[in-house]
Amino acid sequence: MAHFVIMGCGRVGSSLALTLERGGHTVAVVDQDERAFRRLGRHFGGQRVTGVGFDRDALTKARIHDAYAFAAVSSGDNSNIIAARVARETFGVEHVVARIYDPGRAEVYQRLGIPTVAAVRWSTDQVLRRILPDADLAGDFRDASGRIIMSEVRVSPAWIGRPLAELEAEAGLRVAFVTRMGEGIVPTGGTLYQQGDIVHAVMSVSGQSEAERALTAGPQTGAGLLEDRPEDGGKVDRA
Repeated sequence: MAHFVIMGCGRVGSSLALTLERGGHTVAVVDQDERAFRRLGRHFGGQRVTGVGFDRDALTKARIHDAYAFAAVSSGDNSNIIAARVARETFGVEHVVARIYDPGRAEVYQRLGIPTVAAVRWSTDQVLRRILPDADLAGDFRDASGRIIMSEVRVSPAWIGRPLAELEAEAGLRVAFVTRMGEGIVPTGGTLYQQGDIVHAVMSVSGQSEAERALTAGPQTGAGLLEDRPEDGGKVDRA
């Protein structure tokens, strides 16, 4: 179980908080309007912190030092980005996500290393994909048989600079498209994985766990390229 801090107690923020609490996690919600906490209901057991979401004192009261993840989902783009940067750069929270209303700013935010989702395609599920550890999600698409799934996948930073073709071979999946600087691209054979890329991949449901392990473990140097040949004690290039 983990601790989560959420900035903004609107429709998305309250939904996130309640979902996370039902999952057994601890949650603190920060909002400058105390009346907004009514959306949480009287049975919500987490913290309600009245204050600005990028204010250090407010974040400290929300136990940001213990946070596994931080989600900035208020109604202001600038406030969300500032809060997300404070959470990451000042308090060292590794998993952050910011809600934006202006898709045109996505490239700037991605360069800052802040995962963002435009409000036009916003949902609680998309936030959970970015902040929940080992989230058990159904994926973006399943074929009629239920055997094939397309989903956003977590990729270790160790893959930065490596060809997506190598990632596909090692994880046993096919990269459908990559969101880079806020825009979707269809990768070619020479496309390299870059910092900030969001990878959407197609894989078999039965191989999903193995694929996720390979992606989070990072590339295995030389794996699949060289093999021992007992008969001559040497190596052979299988490529």
